[in-house]
Amino acid sequence: MSEPYPSPFNSALETGIRTLTVLVAAYPNAHDLSRLVQYDYLVVHSADANGPPSLHPPLPLRSGELLVRRGLVESGLQLLMSRSLTGRVLSSEGVLYRAEELAGAFLDNLTAPYLRELRARAEWVTHTFDVLEPGELDVVIKGLFAAWTTEFQPIELGKQEELF
Repeated sequence: MSEPYPSPFNSALETGIRTLTVLVAAYPNAHDLSRLVQYDYLVVHSADANGPPSLHPPLPLRSGELLVRRGLVESGLQLLMSRSLTGRVLSSEGVLYRAEELAGAFLDNLTAPYLRELRARAEWVTHTFDVLEPGELDVVIKGLFAAWTTEFQPIELGKQEELF
């Protein structure tokens, strides 16, 4: 019996394509890993930030996604760098990542409707949030999670009351 193929979902490949899309939209700007993780969240959950409709459904407990995304984005970046689609830039701000010359042409060859929507979200994210300093973006992200958590808190309180 042969082994099944690995799932492309929540993989270095899927996250790498999203990250590449963001880096192409941000070009010539380079971003650190933390910002790329935040952008990855914003690209798929854009409606959370009053942006265009989200690409992925609003699942409960998605606030934990940032913790999971860090490793996935990092793995995706390694894959992209191994194919010369992104590069590492050392700066006074630390290690940054930027799209390489072939990145745009590579994405131009991907024509699935999801990819077109992803590119539109990446353009929106970079246009909206590249102007923010890292600390300012952190405040925005924390605000999104606080608002999202508050939205579901009454439901959780009601469940707790039923237990007593």
